[in-house]
Amino acid sequence: MQRVKFANWLAAASILGAGALAATPALAVKVGPVYDPIGVVKVNKGQPITIGGYWVLSGADTALGLDSKRAAEVYFNQIGNKIAGHPIRFVVEDDGCNAEGGQTACTKLAANQSIVGVLGPACSSAATAAAPILWKQGMVNIGTASSAPRLTAADRGPNFDGFARTIFSDAEQAKGDTNWMYNVNKWKTAATIHDGSPYAQQLVAEFKMNFEKAGGKVVAAEAISPTDVDMRPVLTRIATSKPEVVYYPVFVAAGGQITRQAKETVGLTKNLIGGGSMMTKDIITASGDAAKGFRITFPDVSKEAMGKDYPKLVAEYKKLFGEEPIQGFHAQAYDAARLLVTAIDKVAVTDKDGNTYIGRKALRDAVFNAPEFDGMSGPIKCDANGQCGKFKFAVYEFVNADASTFEIGKNSKKIFLIQ
Repeated sequence: MQRVKFANWLAAASILGAGALAATPALAVKVGPVYDPIGVVKVNKGQPITIGGYWVLSGADTALGLDSKRAAEVYFNQIGNKIAGHPIRFVVEDDGCNAEGGQTACTKLAANQSIVGVLGPACSSAATAAAPILWKQGMVNIGTASSAPRLTAADRGPNFDGFARTIFSDAEQAKGDTNWMYNVNKWKTAATIHDGSPYAQQLVAEFKMNFEKAGGKVVAAEAISPTDVDMRPVLTRIATSKPEVVYYPVFVAAGGQITRQAKETVGLTKNLIGGGSMMTKDIITASGDAAKGFRITFPDVSKEAMGKDYPKLVAEYKKLFGEEPIQGFHAQAYDAARLLVTAIDKVAVTDKDGNTYIGRKALRDAVFNAPEFDGMSGPIKCDANGQCGKFKFAVYEFVNADASTFEIGKNSKKIFLIQ
């Protein structure tokens, strides 16, 4: 497989932003029967079509990325591991769920000029650093659990023109969380903790804006490092402010420490609320006995709330990997794989010799303009800024501290559907 494009496109893109060049005829290239403004991938007869991926595949948050990777593989398996008559080659990198890892992972992917499009990541910190790197090489990127609002904001900038996602925006989660905390539970004061990641920091900021707009007050706003172990000073400061709820949508390692130590902090509320990054058995292990009663706001992933074929996804997942889904974003990853493959099928052109050609700008546009379909996670339809997934939230509670009993819907158990 080879990729052909004008050499000056990359240099110009780094200065002006890839999106600014998308319709510039002077930079167009024609390879075989396909003409494209930014580049064409040629796949020789019998050779694979290569799809890239990047997720967190090591450390405390492994389940978050591995669950998504597996779901993409379920979809590929269901279509016979072929696209447009070519076998699929899936090249995946570990992004470590951080900006540095995302940059490293996608520098490797961007250097592989046979890759036509990229799935992932789960973590917004990785996406924020990586998506511009991929788009400078003309590679469309579909996020699977990276929910930071800025990634699909109207003012996100041209470096993100190649990024779409099948997950919701945390701007919507913040509204739902506010509704449940302020209107349903009647909590008027809250404390927040973030870990500096785009996901946590932006979600907390959106929550504060919505909560205070509703009439509540954020009485303490704390920041930690993802690697912090001793949370007692932070929790003690929060306790002096006497919030009715503590909201900390952080990741597993820090989230477990907060949950454990919050139970030991004198005068601190027992209303502890986490985020979707902690929907995994690993948070039970990290939290110990304190996991019982811990709640998180999360998408409604009950079978009745998902797409009609969701049970088939779960059955195939279990058949391939020997266990139930290990996190909550597998449906979004399956939908991302389907969206990308459908777009590749739409734009791929095969000549009389069996060689296939895929235009990069054409593929990006096919993703963004794909007709709405009934995905595993619900309706999927992208807007002009790449927001393709819809808002649909619930509240889940861990009912015991035995990690071996983790199963979404049982432990943790859905206790409220956010309207």
